[in-house]
Amino acid sequence: MKIKVCGLRDPENIKAVSALNPDYMGFIFYGPSPRFVDELDIETLAAIPSVINKTAVFVNESLETINMLVDKYNFDFIQLHGDETPAFCNSLRDKAIVIKALGVNNDFDFKQLNKYKNKADLFLFDTKTAAHGGSGISFDWNILNKYELEIPFFLSGGLSLDNLNEIKDIDHPQFYGVDLNSKFEVSPGLKDIEKLEKAFDIIKQSIYK
Repeated sequence: MKIKVCGLRDPENIKAVSALNPDYMGFIFYGPSPRFVDELDIETLAAIPSVINKTAVFVNESLETINMLVDKYNFDFIQLHGDETPAFCNSLRDKAIVIKALGVNNDFDFKQLNKYKNKADLFLFDTKTAAHGGSGISFDWNILNKYELEIPFFLSGGLSLDNLNEIKDIDHPQFYGVDLNSKFEVSPGLKDIEKLEKAFDIIKQSIYK
């Protein structure tokens, strides 16, 4: 079970989170987000251990801007959280590993994901909102049973200390990791290290049960 902590931007907070050794750390380049990074300290990012996958998050951004930022900060993964087409996703796979994020609700048709076969490397299932994530609201995880592709997926949307124990009940062969964000913050973009430590313990306990 991989752990991704998303929505980071403060240099000292980035250092503190990286010391917890998550598998992924996410940085949001989407202006309307309260976790928009604007500018990142290059030296702070360079100091993140290489075993942690640095992930840049975009929403309907141009190829030019994505390529520029991935090169500037040496990101390992690109997460696309908007209306990006399969062709758009595929065009970036020679630049970094691509995660396609999708907003899920009770009416979500998982068959529409067939078009992303061989176009995206991972999926991230988040709660469908107009804000493209960060809502702190979870969706009904039972609908994940309808997902039949072999592309691994992250679970996102409203994960908190109150419901993390329940991830052990998700019995899906492609369940790859969890994305921790808004429920683990002191304020938008500033993570609560104590809460994250507790979350990491819960996730590790779930794995070994």
